[in-house]
Parts: sequence; structure tokens; C-alpha cells
Amino acid sequence: MLKYLQIAVLALLTSFYFFPLEFTVLPGVNTKMAMAGFGLVMVGLQLSRKRNQSLDRGMVTISLFALLVSVTSFISVVLNETHDYSYVSFIVSMWVWLSGAYVVVSLMKLAHGKISVEMVCNYLILVCVLQCFSALLIDWIPAFRLWVANHISALGPTPIMKLIASEEERLFGLGAALDHGGSRFAAVLVLLAYVGAHIHRTGQHVRVITYVLAFLVITVVGNMIARTTIVGVAVAGLYLIYATGLHRLVIRKSAGQMVAWFIGVLVVAIPVMTWMYYNNEAFREDLRFAFEGFFSLAERGEWGVSSNERLKSMVVFPDNLKTWIIGDGYFVGTAHDPYYTGKIYSGYYMDTDIGYLRFIFYSGLIGLGAMVLFMWKAAQICAERLSNHGILFWMILVVNYIVWLKVSTDLFLLLALFLVIMPSDLSDEDKLLQEEES
Repeated sequence: MLKYLQIAVLALLTSFYFFPLEFTVLPGVNTKMAMAGFGLVMVGLQLSRKRNQSLDRGMVTISLFALLVSVTSFISVVLNETHDYSYVSFIVSMWVWLSGAYVVVSLMKLAHGKISVEMVCNYLILVCVLQCFSALLIDWIPAFRLWVANHISALGPTPIMKLIASEEERLFGLGAALDHGGSRFAAVLVLLAYVGAHIHRTGQHVRVITYVLAFLVITVVGNMIARTTIVGVAVAGLYLIYATGLHRLVIRKSAGQMVAWFIGVLVVAIPVMTWMYYNNEAFREDLRFAFEGFFSLAERGEWGVSSNERLKSMVVFPDNLKTWIIGDGYFVGTAHDPYYTGKIYSGYYMDTDIGYLRFIFYSGLIGLGAMVLFMWKAAQICAERLSNHGILFWMILVVNYIVWLKVSTDLFLLLALFLVIMPSDLSDEDKLLQEEES
């Protein structure tokens, strides 16, 4: 019983880190920042016990890359005389995520007596599945929705009342909402595919079935919350094609068992979802939103997604060399700037939410390059430290770069969980996830 209680507490803390909440009783303080505070204390105590221990080289390196992002942002703000300091404090934000990640990983190691890449992945998978179920409960049970509205003031960067009052009536979980939630679902689907592709070789059929069910839940409900989740479905699908040998038109014997389980789960799930589609109006609307393009293709013979049309209208490029080089110094918008006298935009600056363009308009190609390099370096350090799992971190980086075609949210918080794992901390069981030689 104690074991399951530990797992439940760790899952809750992981969710507080991965999908931050802000409670009404503590306005202005979200769970990520609270955990980061504990993390700094824990790091301080750790360093005090090991007085002669030098600073970790990887942390110093990644800090320098984060500092580069902050400096380029500061230069843009100063040269443009704006008051948008969104990324000037990026190095502080990086250490906030690292401190929170240190708390999560340290408590996992304390509770289980070991740590592994697989363990971190499993907790993230569990959290995402629970977020999906919480989103359905909030949508289907008015009393629960009211409780959430009364006790939670914000989900990550988004005020809870903004979601409840939105015209689209978007689904949201206890922390997972909009594209920042969708991007994290997408990344976790990649983790799920990676872990599942290796576990199936051990013959642990129950775990394989669990992973297949989790993949289906996150794919369906995750897309109901944010269609950015589909990026993870695509990347995970390509990896599974490679891992199972389908790219050679030959399925490995062990992989065939996983494919069989996947088909078996679909045989059961499709009739259930079909019944719910025709008998539950809320589920029907959510499913149509999640897979709008497929429904459009089936009903009208053409692919059509409303968000894609909005995204096309956001494709706008700088019209002068200065903006291309160092940006205009605006990221979140101009409403907070009392000295701004130009055109007022209804949304973000230049009315674009596309990640790459927002970075360019904020700090130019120099700032965008700094952000691209920072994420690349974070993935590289993870791949070097946990070399048996290198492909996992490069896939996370690919998801991040693709997501930036739509929004500016990044996945450093996920890489941070692996950055704080030292190779010496890994358990022997971590060898289960070693890459097979082709």
C-alpha cells in the first residue's frame, strides 16, 4: 500500500512540475516556482556536503547558451527602447526548470532507491494519461468544473477563467491546456514509443498493453485538448516504423507481438469510441475538433482545419533589415508598453503566434539562432551523458523544432529532467533501454 501511495505522490509532484498550476490561495505563485525554491535548497545542501565537488561542466555550458539568449534579448530591448523583457531573464527561467527537475528526480531516486530513463518516462506517461482523464471529467461533470474554477486560478501561463469563457470551449486538464499542453503531450508520445519499442523485447506483455492503451488515450484526448499533439503522433509513428523493422518491410518477431496487441486494442477501442460518438454529444464535439481534418476529408472530400487557416494568416515577415537582424523588441505584445504608438494588435505582436516568427520579431535572426542553439545544446548534453538513449533526445529536439512552426513554447522542461540525472545514478535496469545494433 505504501508503495502505491509513494507512486501517487510522485505522480502528483511530477504533474506540478510538468503541468504547473496556480492555486487561488497562493496567487502569483505556481507549483513550478514553488518546487524550484525547494530545489535550490536541496542543491545548496548537496553542495555543502561535497565542498570539493566542482561545478558540473554540462550545467556551466548550458548556462552559457541560456545567457546568450538573455543577452541577445536584452540588446534588442535596449536598441528598440521597449519594455518587453520576456526572454531577458531566460537564464533565470532555465535554472527554475532545472531546480524543479532536480526535486522531481531526487524524490524518485529516494522513493525507489534508484533512477532510470525508463522510470522518468513512465512517470511522465502516467501524468499525461491522468491529465487526459481529468480533462474529460472537467468537461463532462459541471460540479468538478466549478471546483476547478474556484480553486485554480491558472494553468501554466493561461488563466483558468479565460479557458472556461472561451468561445471554442476547449478541453483542459489540471495543468494541461492549449498548445503548451499539446507540445508536452507530443513529446511524451515520443517517450512512450521509445520505451514501448524496447520493452516489447523483454516479453512483458502486460506492460506492452499498458503502453498501447496509454498511447491511444494521449493521442485521442491530447488532440482534443490541443491538436499540436499530432506532432508527437507523427514522430513516434516514424520511430516505431524504424524500431520494428517496417522500414525494411520486415517486422521482427518480437515487434510482431506488439503490433498484434496494438491492433487488438484498436479492435476494442474503435467500436467503443463509435458508440460514444453517437451517444455522447460532448464526446462527439471533442472528437470532431481533435480530428477535424479527417472528418472534413471524409465528409467533404477535402482536408480542412480551422486552426490551419488561422495559422496561414499569421505568416508575416519583417519588412526591414534591422528587424531581421535584431528584431523589434516585442514578444508578448504591445499593450503593456505605455510608450508604444504604432498599430495595436489583437493578439501577439504582428498578430502572429508562430514560434519562429515571434523570436525573429523579438530579437531577430540573432535571437532565434540563440534559442535554436540552446535547445540543440541541451539535447546534445543529454545524448552525451545518457549515450544509450541518444536517439530519444534528438527526437524530442525534432518535436520542439516542429512545434515552433505553430507556437513558441519550448520543451526544455522535459530535457531538464534528464539533464539532472548523472550517469553514475542510473540503475542496472536502465540497460533494458539500450539501443540495439542494427
